[in-house]
Amino acid sequence: MKQKRKQTQWLLIFIGIVFITIMLVLPLATVLVYALRQGWNAFYGAINDDYTKMALSLTLKTTIVVVMINTLFGIFASWAVTKYRFRIKHILTTLIDIPFSISPIIAGLVFILVFGRIGWAYPFLEKFDISIVFATPGVHIVTIFVTFPFVFRELVPIMTAQGSDEESAAALMGAGWIRIFRKITFPHIKWGLLYGMILCTARALGEFGAVSVVSGHLRGKTVTLPLHVEILFNEFKITSAFAVSSILVIIAVIILIMRNIVEYRVKKEER
Repeated sequence: MKQKRKQTQWLLIFIGIVFITIMLVLPLATVLVYALRQGWNAFYGAINDDYTKMALSLTLKTTIVVVMINTLFGIFASWAVTKYRFRIKHILTTLIDIPFSISPIIAGLVFILVFGRIGWAYPFLEKFDISIVFATPGVHIVTIFVTFPFVFRELVPIMTAQGSDEESAAALMGAGWIRIFRKITFPHIKWGLLYGMILCTARALGEFGAVSVVSGHLRGKTVTLPLHVEILFNEFKITSAFAVSSILVIIAVIILIMRNIVEYRVKKEER
C-alpha cells in the first residue's frame, strides 16, 4: 500500500513537471531564443527603439495609476462589505466580480459605446475638450475596469476572518477611522493587500483585449507593450517582437518571485 502511494506520488509529480514544461517553460524559452537569434545588437536595437520606449513608458504609467486606484477601491470596498451590514451587499460584490466574467474585448466595446463618438457621454466630453477613446485616459480606464476585483477579492476573506470587534472597541474608546485602520486593520491585511497589488500589477501589465479596442493603436501615444508586440509581429518583425516580449517575460518572472516571497511571509505568520 505504501509503495503504491509512492508510485502515485511520483506519477503525479512527473505529470505536473511535463505539463509545466510544455505549457510554460518551453514557450518562455522560445521567446528568449527567438529574441536573441540575430544577436545582441538586434536585441538591443529592438528594445532601445523609440516606439518600444514609449510603449514601455505608457505600460508602466498605466500600471502605476491602475494599482493605486484599485488599491484604494479594494480597501474601501472590502471594508464596507466586511465591517458593515446593508441590504445591497450581495449586489455590490456581484457587480465588482463582473470583470471576471466578461471578455476584456466586450469591456472595451462597452467603453466605446459610452465615451466614443456614438456614446451618450461624448457630447459632454467634447464640450470640455476631453478625449477618452483613442487616448491615454481610455487605456487607463479600461485597465482599471478589468483589474479592479483583484485587491478586493484578496482582502475580503482576511477582513471577514478578522471580524470587527477590535475596530468597534477602538471606536468606542474614541479612536478615529484613520487611526483604527493604521493600528488595527492594516497589520492584519498588509500581506493580503500586497498580494492583491501584485496580482493587479501582473494583470495590468499584460492587458491586451480591452486596451486594443479603445486605444486605436496610435503608435507613440496609446500603444502599450503588448500592443507593440502585436504590431511588430504583424509587420513580420519576428525578432523584434520576441525581443520586446522578453521584457514582459522578465517583468513577469520578477512579479512571480515577489508573489512567492509574499506567500512565504503569509505562511510564516500563520504558523
